[in-house]
Amino acid sequence: MNCRSCGKFSKYSFLDLGHSPPSNAFLKKKSEIEKVYPLKIFFCESCYLVQTYDFASRRELFNNDYVYFSGFSKTWIDHLKKFVRTLEDRLFLNKDSFVIEIASNDGTLQEILTKRNYKSLGIEPTESTAKVAEAKGLKVIKKFFGKNLAANLKKKNFKPDLIVANNVLAHVPKINDFISGLKFLLKSKGIITIEFQHLLNIIKKNQFDTIYHEHYSYLSLISAKNIFLKHNLEIFDVEKLSTHGGSLRIFIKHSSDLSKKTSKRFKQILNEEKKFGLDKIDVYRNFQKKVENVRKDFLKFLKQSKKNKKRLCAYGAAAKGNTFFNFLGIKSTQIPFIVDKNPFKIGKYLPGSKIIVKNEKFLIKNRPDYILIVPWNLKKEIIKQLSYTKKWKAKFITAIPKIKIY
Repeated sequence: MNCRSCGKFSKYSFLDLGHSPPSNAFLKKKSEIEKVYPLKIFFCESCYLVQTYDFASRRELFNNDYVYFSGFSKTWIDHLKKFVRTLEDRLFLNKDSFVIEIASNDGTLQEILTKRNYKSLGIEPTESTAKVAEAKGLKVIKKFFGKNLAANLKKKNFKPDLIVANNVLAHVPKINDFISGLKFLLKSKGIITIEFQHLLNIIKKNQFDTIYHEHYSYLSLISAKNIFLKHNLEIFDVEKLSTHGGSLRIFIKHSSDLSKKTSKRFKQILNEEKKFGLDKIDVYRNFQKKVENVRKDFLKFLKQSKKNKKRLCAYGAAAKGNTFFNFLGIKSTQIPFIVDKNPFKIGKYLPGSKIIVKNEKFLIKNRPDYILIVPWNLKKEIIKQLSYTKKWKAKFITAIPKIKIY
């Protein structure tokens, strides 16, 4: 496959997670026939971008039945509130600021901005989530973002002081078209903020379950710097975040904007990545083996639990769980149900494993011995939410980077 950033051919595939359906393609019926695709990852030796091989189309992955809604996580809502305060403290937002959010989902960030009297526009291609945002009275354009949409917005005199793109860059198949659109739309002194899961943590902490077809790219600061420079955009600051198991927030400006100086943090994180070896093949060579060890250990745990007549369920029907279940070959005979707060998922079946999604009442009624926390990045929130399970001495489990029982 040719690299989606620099276009050069790369033959180095370092992770094969087998075949699985798209991670958010939940089933309405257990008997539905599913499309499955290979899930393979490769490293570009020219620009250092880590990528998923192209098999599933964007419109198939982000369709009208898309089930991820950001507003169901208190942790994420708190994160966005803190994000807005950070922008205000750094004077990147003022009373006259106009904000465009790309991949605005159900409008969670827009809602926070509106309450603080900022004008905003959301861009969200998935009908299911955009409808929720519109029901809140928020303005949303239901299209995929790229240079053509940026040109149309500019013609209509949309001039953002700030463009926000949280956890979307990894979801973009045509990354150069997307960044061209950002460049074209941004005011001469405006800024772009982008958050993405940090590749360093994926490799270092064995977070293979965050790899799925919706994620076309897995970004480091090294690769992001190269991609943006091609479009005459520069990263001038970066923050480490705890979200999604460890993320980066980058601040971007036009290369011609000399009013913003490059921070020490940018240089420090860049050096940290180089020291770890994210720009060299060697660091990726043992990743498959580490992933295989997780599979072996968790399947052994399931076998032992069955032998001891322990009942198991899961909590959090997140996309990462579907990568995990399908790579391990887990079915509903091993984990009979998974609990979730999102009403759009309840009653549906996970893709591949066909585990049914239930509400918390079902959990209370069935009183399992073990609860596997699928979105391990939210374990504190979930353990607190389900603290009542102590009544029947239930224990919580996380499987990444290795099995841990709480």
